[in-house]
Amino acid sequence: MIPFYLERIRRGVDFVEAHLDDDVRLSAVAGAAGLSQWHFQRMFKSMTGETLKGYIRARRLSVALDRLLDTDCRIIDLAVRAGFDSQEAFARAFRKAFGMSPSAYRKLGKRLFLRKLELDEAMIRHTLGNVSLEPELRQRPATTFIGCRTQFYGADSEKNNMGEKLPPLWAAFLPRRFEIEHARTDVCYGVLRQEREDDDHLDYFAACEVRAGVAMPTGMETVEIPAATYACFEHRGAAQTVDRTVSYAYSTWLMRSGRMHTYGPDLEIYDHRYHPTDERSVFVYALPIVD
Repeated sequence: MIPFYLERIRRGVDFVEAHLDDDVRLSAVAGAAGLSQWHFQRMFKSMTGETLKGYIRARRLSVALDRLLDTDCRIIDLAVRAGFDSQEAFARAFRKAFGMSPSAYRKLGKRLFLRKLELDEAMIRHTLGNVSLEPELRQRPATTFIGCRTQFYGADSEKNNMGEKLPPLWAAFLPRRFEIEHARTDVCYGVLRQEREDDDHLDYFAACEVRAGVAMPTGMETVEIPAATYACFEHRGAAQTVDRTVSYAYSTWLMRSGRMHTYGPDLEIYDHRYHPTDERSVFVYALPIVD
């Protein structure tokens, strides 16, 4: 039996292949796979190492390679069919991918196979020493958090601006967490959720756990998560490399676990073991799951 997520990614890829000459929206690809856009893009990036948009562009360029040799279509027409706004933009992307212009490739008259598979050595090293390969499964009750919110594009989007958005958010929140009444300030949470199913934007809260009904400081917001079972992965080392832990959790562990993501918020859990500059730092990345 084909694993659930592998089958969903295959459906999305089949949709892309059938619509390479169309204006393919990322939300349409995810819809064909039966997943939200965020979760499809995250699973796709984890499994392939490529963003979905980058994959579509690469496939269109690959088709353009064949059409340059097998047809007499004008280059401007090939550019439009490949989804580029101009012949110049197509030529730049083509040169970046294949080391020559489209016209030079056509004159060469020889079919080239230029792409190669490269192992991600950093990811391999991370998996061997910086992530717990089997997560702890924890039951969490419905919880209320209060904190500061921002929106950003994640690592599975070509617009990724996580590094620009999250550090300033935490710098603003941490000194103010003591303003929250009855908050548990020794543990902080990053609450990560999808804003809309058809959008790359993600909501992120830097927050503390509170009892329901407490007063909210100016400029902060409340976010509530339902009760769920969480697969909790220990991430060791710099917070900036957490995407490798997320990739392992989504592509390797979740794929073989027999479980599914609930599509609820992911959590980052920072307790006394976390330190922003110590390579021995530890925090937890948690996925809500169901059997």
